[in-house]
Amino acid sequence: MIWSCVFFGYILGCLGTADVKIDVTLNGFSITQFISERGYPVEAHVDIETEDGYLLDMFRIPHGVQENNATDNKSRPAALLMHGLMGSAENFVILGPDKSLAFLLADAGYDVWLGNARGTTHSRKHNTLNPDYDKEFWDFSWHEIGVFDLPAKLDYIMSETNQTEIFYIGHSQGTTSFFVMASERPDYNKNIKLMIALAPVAFMTNAPNPAIQAIALFERSLSIVSNLVGLNEFIPNNELLKLAGQAICLRTAITKELCANAAFLIAGYDSDQLDRSYLPIITQTTPSSCSIKQFAHYGQEINSGTFKKFDYGYSGNLERYGTDVPPSYDLSQITAPIALYYSTNDLLTSPKDVEYLATKLPNLVLKYLIPYESFNHLDFIVAKDVIPLLYGRVMDLMNANKI
Repeated sequence: MIWSCVFFGYILGCLGTADVKIDVTLNGFSITQFISERGYPVEAHVDIETEDGYLLDMFRIPHGVQENNATDNKSRPAALLMHGLMGSAENFVILGPDKSLAFLLADAGYDVWLGNARGTTHSRKHNTLNPDYDKEFWDFSWHEIGVFDLPAKLDYIMSETNQTEIFYIGHSQGTTSFFVMASERPDYNKNIKLMIALAPVAFMTNAPNPAIQAIALFERSLSIVSNLVGLNEFIPNNELLKLAGQAICLRTAITKELCANAAFLIAGYDSDQLDRSYLPIITQTTPSSCSIKQFAHYGQEINSGTFKKFDYGYSGNLERYGTDVPPSYDLSQITAPIALYYSTNDLLTSPKDVEYLATKLPNLVLKYLIPYESFNHLDFIVAKDVIPLLYGRVMDLMNANKI
């Protein structure tokens, strides 16, 4: 839920028409160009088809900058990185080679794959549905990302690399969708060498953020109104909203501080760890598009206090599930080894909820509370000291599990 801070920009977004191009650019930012200009090899793998017809793009960094003569990429352990809500593959590269996780892993000997969930700028495609005209395109939450998107990505990576076990790293919604996949399609557990959960989100009973609580309060109305007026896509990429973000975040030190404080209200205050010089590229590359239903599903999690499938109401649940209430995800099915990394100042996922999740995971290998009290939800991606506080430990654990 990394970019949920723009949720209240939805009204602004509705005033314009979405103008999203299906290519490797986001608001003029080319991720492939950004990676290659820093000396790294990069590949765009496009139109990877899911079982329900969505077409997904992934970007690959097959090896590090110092290994331009590498010939045997298939011997390098593959790692799939999945972003949070309203994020995209760009989240894992925007700080550059010195700090962003994708570059660090490539230099450490990993074959890095950057995923994009359905509905995001790079995966806003379908075999038969048009995202601009067919509301059915947007009839998904993170449940479908877990049930369909992640298996399609894993199958593709395994086919390309001839590897049967993949490292998986998820941030926020990237963890939620993994827990869905591993419980709903447990055969994929054997294909996960290690799952790294950054700011894991499953149970949300104690999420302290008032904006998220507001989404929960109006969750039912949100779904009904969006269906009635045909606004099933959260539209962050229209020109008006982009210009508003640039006006606030890109011009002066004062407005940059306002931009930073807006993010802190949602993610948790941590002024010391945010390098304001990165605000222009952050604003340029985020947020990416998603469905209203993704927000609604998280709202249901808060209201119910459980980790369960989407609630369609009494009759809808009977039709889909055969019960009047949606079933909970069976976390006992998750046999993949999992490491949880969380923080005390994350306003989107509380330590209490993460610690409760830990008791439900059969193969928990690590539960690590970051020893920095101000570390927030955004810091997992953009903190100044993200390497000593987090990534260094993550990579140590991955390196210990390479073989």
